[in-house]
Amino acid sequence: AQGIPVYDNTNFLSLIKSLLESAKQTSNLIKTVKFLKAQKENIEKVNNVVKQLKAVKEIGRNNKRLIHVMKSDLKGILDSPYIKPDEVARVTESFNAIVENSLETMDFIDQILSSDNLKMTDADRAGFLKEKEMESKEMVSNVTLKTKRYRDIISFRKMQDKINNREANY
Repeated sequence: AQGIPVYDNTNFLSLIKSLLESAKQTSNLIKTVKFLKAQKENIEKVNNVVKQLKAVKEIGRNNKRLIHVMKSDLKGILDSPYIKPDEVARVTESFNAIVENSLETMDFIDQILSSDNLKMTDADRAGFLKEKEMESKEMVSNVTLKTKRYRDIISFRKMQDKINNREANY
């Protein structure tokens, strides 16, 4: 005859304590994961703002380059006796179109950065500004190329003038 089975309550109690401790650790782990997700989102927001700031600075620098070219190089080209009157009008129109585009871009950027009417996320805004930054670099490149081309034309015509008007030393 067998007796009544005896249960060891200490093993059962330690199992319960273990389960409770695991539940606490899991709860703390979930809180940590939520905290880290929130911090990741904050870092992404800051990163997008930094990207926006860099893009706006670069656009500003490119516009300064454009103004410098307009003040110095363009004046020299337009004042050259080797540029014909009809070319002066074309050169002026060409550079005016670039400046107008630059000013419109700056106005639009101002609207995007200062107005909540255009609902954009920080990432969308950063992407747009990066696109405008690339356009402004392209604009500076175009102005530099046009300036070089007109300088080359002036140089060629100056050389042509010297050849045509040289004195014969026979």
